Amino acid sequence: MTMEHRRQQRSRRPGLRGRVVRLVVLSACLLAGLVAAPAAGAADNSVAAARAEIEQSRAMLPQVLDAARSGDRDTAIKLAKSAYLDHFEQAEVPLRLRKPNLTLDVEFTYAKLRNDLRSGEPMSTLESDVVAIRTGLDDATRALSTKGLAAPLLAFGYSFSILFREGVEAVLLIAILLGSLDAGRARGYRKPLTLGVVGALVATAITWVLATLVLDIAPMQRELLEATTALLAVVVLAFVSFWLISRLEHRHWMEFMRARVAAAIATGSALAFAGLGFTAVYREGFETVLFYQALSFFAAGLEAYVVLGAVAAIVALAMIGYAILKLGRRLPLKPMLMTSASILLILSVAFVGNAVRALQEADKISVTPVSSSLARPPIFVAELTGIHPTREGLMAQAVLFGVYLLGCLYVFAWRPLRRPTAAGATE
Repeated sequence: MTMEHRRQQRSRRPGLRGRVVRLVVLSACLLAGLVAAPAAGAADNSVAAARAEIEQSRAMLPQVLDAARSGDRDTAIKLAKSAYLDHFEQAEVPLRLRKPNLTLDVEFTYAKLRNDLRSGEPMSTLESDVVAIRTGLDDATRALSTKGLAAPLLAFGYSFSILFREGVEAVLLIAILLGSLDAGRARGYRKPLTLGVVGALVATAITWVLATLVLDIAPMQRELLEATTALLAVVVLAFVSFWLISRLEHRHWMEFMRARVAAAIATGSALAFAGLGFTAVYREGFETVLFYQALSFFAAGLEAYVVLGAVAAIVALAMIGYAILKLGRRLPLKPMLMTSASILLILSVAFVGNAVRALQEADKISVTPVSSSLARPPIFVAELTGIHPTREGLMAQAVLFGVYLLGCLYVFAWRPLRRPTAAGATE
């Protein structure tokens, strides 16, 4: 081997300086990883500790009100100070990094409660102060929590199911109405029927705007407003879901709507057909507005997923409407309607749990804490499932779920068994 060849081989090998530099770089990367891992863990622990302190502060608020009701304002002031200084203030460092303005707002609400206690304000004012603090603590907990995967999926699924079910029902009603007009040789009434449908869509949009404005300016505590809206949605959801399930057979739909068309034809009035189209669609629109308003109370921070669910439902409804109304196709809508109706029944169970919690935060219902970790899901999941760690809320959800279970057994098991017997008795 020549001297020149050896010199070339040495030039290809990394020199001592290059090996040292590589070793230093690798060591630095390893050290950075070792330092970053505990730092990330410490940050997670800090956020978890902050959420725990917020819950401790929240738990002291009923004690403040109890002391004030008993006339011991000095004790109430001490408890209010402790709720802030000993607990919420411990959560301020991670909270300020995320929501500095929210941190200040919550501080001000605590200060207002203490000032109102000192100045002898009535209990109604103190209760309003506590409600404001609880609202701020909820916002703080959301700011310190991750959305995860379950909560966005729930928000998307609820939103999609609301609009999809109501929309499919409206499409079916319109299709049956148009078919009944053709069968009754009354095609001349299509135009007033169409105008009634368009009017219903416009009225639904107006209802949404008015409902939003009314809920914003209503002279009620937010908690009472949330509870009232949620309970109304539960009643309507339960009624229309079982009404829909009982008429899932196409024959039942045809009989129901043909009777209405026959009554309108008997009047011979275009206004009657406009009213028929309007009522067929606006009922679905009103229910949609009610359900979305109730959902908006408990989907804070997940609005984007609610919108995505609505957009997906609109796309699906456009395809279904085209297939049924334009192409005259018979689609397998029964399983889709059954699935969406079932999801909405679950949504109503979530609504009743949240309604009970709202009434508890307004001090209208007693609170019996539950220590099980299963009753303490993350805040985003808790608000979309209605599962909160109080015995009253969990019992209300269990009772409603039991009612639905009995209703399903009646519709799908007991009533089908009675039909052959009833048919035999009439022969």
